[in-house]
Amino acid sequence: MNIIETPIPGAVIIQPDIYPDARGYFCETWTQRRFNAEVAPDVLFVQDNESRSQKGVIRGLHFQKPPFAQAKLVRCITGRVLDIAVDLRKGSPAFGKHIAVELSADNHRQLFLPRGLAHGFAVLADDTIFAYKCDNYYAPLAEGGINPFDPQLNIDWPFDKSSAILSEKDLRNPLFSQFTSPFTFNPLDCSCEI
Repeated sequence: MNIIETPIPGAVIIQPDIYPDARGYFCETWTQRRFNAEVAPDVLFVQDNESRSQKGVIRGLHFQKPPFAQAKLVRCITGRVLDIAVDLRKGSPAFGKHIAVELSADNHRQLFLPRGLAHGFAVLADDTIFAYKCDNYYAPLAEGGINPFDPQLNIDWPFDKSSAILSEKDLRNPLFSQFTSPFTFNPLDCSCEI
């Protein structure tokens, strides 16, 4: 397993070891002991989610407010996505900045997102199945979101607002400038150097 740091503290790309042979391939996608030793020592996942989407769908940017905030480990089982995370943690050196990482069934990459990030993705291939491991349970009253087309965030989505397929709820989410963050950055929560 190779851990690749990103410009957002605590958010890392995980490249699992792939063992191909004449039958196909084998890879270990997640092990609690190894994940805690190499990525995030205190994260215990309690819920797995899965979505299926067609090309052109944008989901996000979503988060849950404290005390129901969620760290996530995300990956593509089939298809491809452009995965986006925005740092919402006040005091973070990356506050208001985003990362964009392509996750696909072919590259097997996973992205770990600590609590305090808004998450979303654009679907780049039909019949894409996307999986999320979360370290806190879904709490409908704690849902939050940022409008994915906020010009201040300057996200280079692969689809424009007129051609993307989004939920009405995501389009109604506030702009970043209208958002008061409930998250505070703590460098001790990050397994990466800052």
